[in-house]
Amino acid sequence: MKFLVVDDSRVDRHWLVSLLQEMGHQVDDCQDAENILDQVGKKNYAAVILDIVMPGQDGFKILRKIRKNPTFSQQYIILCSSKKTSVEINYGLNRAGANDYITKPVTRKILQQAIGKV
Repeated sequence: MKFLVVDDSRVDRHWLVSLLQEMGHQVDDCQDAENILDQVGKKNYAAVILDIVMPGQDGFKILRKIRKNPTFSQQYIILCSSKKTSVEINYGLNRAGANDYITKPVTRKILQQAIGKV
């Protein structure tokens, strides 16, 4: 499968990319949201793993834009954040429209469970 990892943290982005590649997946990555909509529209990703807290556009804003675009509104989105309260997780899943939500630090097991739902 092919995944897109969007995270402004170089360390977190590298970790997720490494884990996915070790699992045998193809991975693209971005450090910001500048061209995410174009990239999602041009590529066929099994899922986008999206950080919430980023400069400029946060993950919630990007997710809303993806859900409003009829071309790729059904894109599978996994929010990945250090925000861990039940309120934040419920917001991400039920209000923002993510398909799944995982918290940092991400382990191989958690990531495997999340992508296993794709």
